[in-house]
Amino acid sequence: MFVELMPLIKTRAVSITVAAVGEGRIRVNVVPQSLERDNKLNEKVGYSHKDKIAAIPASAVAALTAPVSITGTPEEIDAEMAKTLMEFTESHVRLQKTVDQARNEIAEAVKAIEERDKAAKIKAKTTAPAKSDKHLDEKQPEETKPEGLLPLWCASGSPGSGEANGKDDKADSAATTSISGTTQKP
Repeated sequence: MFVELMPLIKTRAVSITVAAVGEGRIRVNVVPQSLERDNKLNEKVGYSHKDKIAAIPASAVAALTAPVSITGTPEEIDAEMAKTLMEFTESHVRLQKTVDQARNEIAEAVKAIEERDKAAKIKAKTTAPAKSDKHLDEKQPEETKPEGLLPLWCASGSPGSGEANGKDDKADSAATTSISGTTQKP
């Protein structure tokens, strides 16, 4: 009986109970005990990665502590106990390996996501100044004045004389010009 349970006992403690159930029959329960690490299986997923990485289902975690119960006469239990415990142990060991593999894959996925996010932040920081420099470069040609045109303040003649633009004083006083976003009268 213990030879068959040994692979399971190596990974977690097992409780065995035996009770009489009446009419010459007994029940044997083999219950794997939960471990502290069982509660931390999905800890790596966390809140920030829950939409990117699937967690280990709670049913799989609960199955790690699922008991096996054998009920029968002492002779039936003696005949079947070894086979039943071997199947139970093999099943449990496979489940434990699957859960451990899932835990490792989750840890790798979380690490890959964090590295990808970190690289994206670094890339965003390095490309952001280039965009703002480009924006400044684009503004410079707009600010340059075409050759041959004089700014309005350089026009010949005195204000209100009408000499600079050939208009009379009334038309000139009604005209406004926008310079640097402010409105001024010439």
